[in-house]
Amino acid sequence: MEALIHDFSFGLFFWLLIVLVLVVFLLGKFAWKPILNALEERETGISNALAAAEKAKLEMARLTNENEQLLKETRAERDLILKEAKELKDKIVGEAREQAQTEGKRLIAQAKHEIESQKIKALAEVKAQVSELSIEIARKVLNREFEDQGKQQSLVADLLKDVKLN
Repeated sequence: MEALIHDFSFGLFFWLLIVLVLVVFLLGKFAWKPILNALEERETGISNALAAAEKAKLEMARLTNENEQLLKETRAERDLILKEAKELKDKIVGEAREQAQTEGKRLIAQAKHEIESQKIKALAEVKAQVSELSIEIARKVLNREFEDQGKQQSLVADLLKDVKLN
């Protein structure tokens, strides 16, 4: 260190100091300002990017909430539509069942009426046939019975006895 102190030159020191000040001044004027401006711009860009990212994050959260809300509303609407469709189906099935029962009862009543009508008609036909047969049998019996004149007169006499004159 003593060697440094012995070789010290004020002129060299002065010129080195001037060169240092000049270098600092030139660097300050031409290099530090652009470097500081670039750093400030970068810091601003990073801040803006962070703010935009935070804004995007908030927007994504909002959109996610909106999507979840829309999903809930859609599910609720779907459930309501399904419920209404089930109720409508049940109503239509009930009406169809009721209409089928009414139509069935009407057809049964109509069939019973038709059966009764056919029964009455068949009974009338049987009665007519029975009466024709009865008349035919009676005619044949009477013809045989009255072939003999004596039998006819005895029948008339018996009938006259039964008749009382007042």
